Amino acid sequence: MNIRPFLLTTALACTVFAGLAQANDTSANAKAVPYEYGMPLNVAKVVSMTEPPTQQCKVITADMKFIDNTGKPEEISYRKLSDACNFQN
Repeated sequence: MNIRPFLLTTALACTVFAGLAQANDTSANAKAVPYEYGMPLNVAKVVSMTEPPTQQCKVITADMKFIDNTGKPEEISYRKLSDACNFQN
């Protein structure tokens, strides 16, 4: 039994799967674009909204990942008051 074709096929399959995994990883490639007033977003679906945790009421930079109307994943950053401000009188 010749094992070389099997090893070659296995190595090729592993290479293809590694390439697909890197192609689908948009978080490492995408850099958040700072939001500017009046910027058209064309949001079809929000994927995630994140912000740094803080106990102080202050202005922070938050990120939003979304899918636009063409199906392309996008990421923007914007300035907002932290969630800690909601709990202060």
